[in-house]
Amino acid sequence: MSTPATPDSNPDSNMSEKETLNFIEQTVRTDLSEGLNGGRLQTRFPPEPNGYLHIGHAKAIAIDFGIAQKYGGVCYLRMDDTNPQKEDTEYVEAIKKDIEWLGFKWAKLVYASDYFQELWDFALWCIQTGRAYVDEQTSEAIAAQKGTPTVPGQPSPYRDRPVEESLRLFHEMNSGRMEPGKAILRAKIDMASSNMHFRDPIIYRVLNLPHWRTGSRWNAYPMYDFAHGQSDYLEGVTHSICTLEFVPHRDLYNLFVDWMKEWKGEGGNLSDNRPRQYEFNKLNLNYTLMSKRNLLVLTKEGVVNGWDDPRMPTLCGIRRRGYSPQSILRFIDSIGYTTFDALNDVRLMEAAARADLNVRATRISAVLDPVKVVVTNYPEGQTEEMEVVNNPERPEEGSHTITFSRELWIERDDFKAEADKKFFRMVPGKETRLKNAYIVRCTGFKSDAESGRVEEIYCTYDPDSRAGTSGANRKVKGTIHWLSCRHCVQAEVRHYACLWTCENPRDAIKQYEREHGVRGIDAMRPFLNPDSLTVNRQAFVETWATHLPAFSYLQFQRIGYFNVDPDSTPQHPVFNSTVGLKDSKGK
Repeated sequence: MSTPATPDSNPDSNMSEKETLNFIEQTVRTDLSEGLNGGRLQTRFPPEPNGYLHIGHAKAIAIDFGIAQKYGGVCYLRMDDTNPQKEDTEYVEAIKKDIEWLGFKWAKLVYASDYFQELWDFALWCIQTGRAYVDEQTSEAIAAQKGTPTVPGQPSPYRDRPVEESLRLFHEMNSGRMEPGKAILRAKIDMASSNMHFRDPIIYRVLNLPHWRTGSRWNAYPMYDFAHGQSDYLEGVTHSICTLEFVPHRDLYNLFVDWMKEWKGEGGNLSDNRPRQYEFNKLNLNYTLMSKRNLLVLTKEGVVNGWDDPRMPTLCGIRRRGYSPQSILRFIDSIGYTTFDALNDVRLMEAAARADLNVRATRISAVLDPVKVVVTNYPEGQTEEMEVVNNPERPEEGSHTITFSRELWIERDDFKAEADKKFFRMVPGKETRLKNAYIVRCTGFKSDAESGRVEEIYCTYDPDSRAGTSGANRKVKGTIHWLSCRHCVQAEVRHYACLWTCENPRDAIKQYEREHGVRGIDAMRPFLNPDSLTVNRQAFVETWATHLPAFSYLQFQRIGYFNVDPDSTPQHPVFNSTVGLKDSKGK
């Protein structure tokens, strides 16, 4: 949203509210000013615990929690646990962790299963009042009777079965003795309605599965449309903020709330105390697939190394990649909330990370493709400690030291035996500045006789040119970073690129499924990027960086932004690439 609630943001910005409000904020302000729901504001974030949250969920989290925080309301976290077949406590804990990582706190943790008894009793009332009936047709028969948006549906032969018979069968559905698919409970609404969701929707089905919270108490479970709005109503939610695919469900949402209010004896209409549904556009990214079902396939097939693989769009994967929560919220703020879907460029998210990490990241030296430099006139065995500012954007974070010695590593790309006029790094016969150290002059190099690959470079240093002294002030065009060969640690650096080779993998996979009659991983493989992960085990980093905690934000000077992977140890440091220092348009 326009003013995300994060530790680094200030809701009371100098910009006028008129300039910053998105359409949902405008709606909420109007509702509050008109005193709807008694002037209360209560939202909820209702994920299904059947997988890990991804970047798309972050947009919903930001508006659900952020708008409640901004306007003095509360936001509940509700686990939509109506399908025990796919849900797990692992996902519940992961969801909670991701929300906290983004910087938000829920007023109360609730579950759809908290309302199973009330939903069951409500369903019984629907049967008793002629609003629901048990249908024993096959799913194929029911689908054939649905009709089309312009052709009315055909009523089920069970639509007018006696109430007592539906009540008996409904109890049988929950007995554990009925086979799943044998019967369903349908709401009796209007088979001729132009809204297909009104054509006697299914509201209960038989699963015969124990629930991880309620045990074996239930064998029949409510469908999403029958549980969602009613849970909102029972909790006191005032604003049900969801994505655009729920627009066609809104009228059914309101109808079921009306029924529940009547069951509760509260009556009323749309202007009284009740939840109101508002919809916004999803967060879609190019070169990204965000279906939890497909992400689960990638993990099970070993295409990625778990839900938190840095190539995954999951929040835990993005965190492991090195993105900060503030950068994610900055990105969401930049794309905004509208009522039409769009495919956003992933480089917008990278740009938000780059801007945030420039201020946040600690600067260290790392050499990814090393070649040795010998400073021939520097005394053997002598060392010096050079001061490195941890973050020039935040002087309060202090500095650390890096050791200088006779033998150094530099990046192979920072040397050329013969260079054009635009190359200002290390060239034979010319001076180069070693960052935070001395000015050196290249005097020669040694190459492999067969391959011609440079094996060693020779330089002399100017003892009067140490950084921070007056002798360092003379003009030298090229500046490169370095590491002392004896005072650094070999590291594993994991470089990540987009997992997909096509801009819209969701549509590409669907088309491939239709054309080739395959599903799952077989439909995904043609679009997977074989170079999405490359591992460099020949890199070196300064020893100081090997003791930093996991998830530390780093800038490898002159290279890009990285972070410390949870696999990292001081003996075997591991770093993940986040984004480059600059946008690479051709990548």
